[in-house]
Amino acid sequence: MPRPQAADYAERRAAIVEGAAGLYAEHGFRGASVADLAARLGSSKALIYHYFSSKEDILFEVMDQHLRALDVAAEAVAARADAPAQTLRDLARAFMAHYAGAQARHRVLLNELAALPPGRRAEIVGRQRRLIAIVERLVARLQPELEPRLRRPAAMLFFGMINWTHTWFDPGGAVSGTEIADLASTLMLRGLALEAGSR
Repeated sequence: MPRPQAADYAERRAAIVEGAAGLYAEHGFRGASVADLAARLGSSKALIYHYFSSKEDILFEVMDQHLRALDVAAEAVAARADAPAQTLRDLARAFMAHYAGAQARHRVLLNELAALPPGRRAEIVGRQRRLIAIVERLVARLQPELEPRLRRPAAMLFFGMINWTHTWFDPGGAVSGTEIADLASTLMLRGLALEAGSR
């Protein structure tokens, strides 16, 4: 008969994932061992392996949790019956709000995907593609005249504006995450309008 989970199982597992996100963001996945993670958490390797069977499983959980949260936010915004321009602004704000509190996880996602085993990597890429598809459909609503082959590049350019803010954005700085999101949205909207006007 399997041993029942401890009452704080979920909390301890979450603490491991959070600690790993910070450690991998600072030192890279290959530059940080399970022993390093145990030391950071004031724990032991044995306890970590009680919650995760491998270091790669921890890495996957860091990325998967981050993308799940982004997916929930994106689906909630996309489900509203708002005008497409407002949807884009709300989507950018939702992403930036999440990035501001998950900079380590976002850095790990962008830098360490290749460290995952192929099957797990495919799961993460699948989640990323679902997010891209949401924006791609939004681009089609925003600018129906845009050639279908250009919708994916336009969506990727949108993500390019906000995905790398973790390298320079200071949540406590003079410009807020909401302002950054609005600026990215404005650039996207005006760029699509210019593209349509040039045809």
